[in-house]
Amino acid sequence: MALRPLIRLLVVGPLQANCYIVGCERTRLAAVIDPGGDGPRIVAALEGEGLRAIYIINTHGHFDHTGANRYVKEATGAQLLIHSADAPMILQQSKSAAMWGLRVDDSPPPDRYLEEGDLVVFGDVSLEVLHTPGHTPGGISLFTDGVVFVGDTLFAGSIGRTDFPGGDYRTLLDSVRTKIFPLGDEVIVYPGHGPETTVGHERRYNPFFTGRGFDWL
Repeated sequence: MALRPLIRLLVVGPLQANCYIVGCERTRLAAVIDPGGDGPRIVAALEGEGLRAIYIINTHGHFDHTGANRYVKEATGAQLLIHSADAPMILQQSKSAAMWGLRVDDSPPPDRYLEEGDLVVFGDVSLEVLHTPGHTPGGISLFTDGVVFVGDTLFAGSIGRTDFPGGDYRTLLDSVRTKIFPLGDEVIVYPGHGPETTVGHERRYNPFFTGRGFDWL
């Protein structure tokens, strides 16, 4: 069984998004998942761990998860990866942020599109791409040994919003049921906001999957 990667969490940006640095202990190669803001902090964290980022991965295209794409890419030279359905969002994220009274730089274009079943490999780490739409059309989750990074698809005790353009409540529930829950109850879930949880806990207690959720979202 592969060794679990080094994982470091940074809560970034004014909307307090979770940015994850995922590194290979042996090679010190890394991926940055969802650099939503505070680019200098992210780069400093990489340097502090002695890691070299070769990938930036966006789980979806909302600016609070992509706002530091440009800074981190220019600082590290890493390739930028995102699902094709969400790629247009990042090219005009400055406009989206302005609607919230915030400022971010538009992202550079992606270097590669990610689709269901793709593998993102760096050193001994292999992240499997799961297409998990619902929060956005191109939302993805990233699964590796014992852990899954789910962006805004699933939270501890909740789910991602579906009232933004491109969101769909039923699609989101189906994504969680068919892509996340089958991974196994012991798998640790690292969401795009808030604390970590486990697949088993959410399957048993999350009100959106136990008949105690809300049907109006």
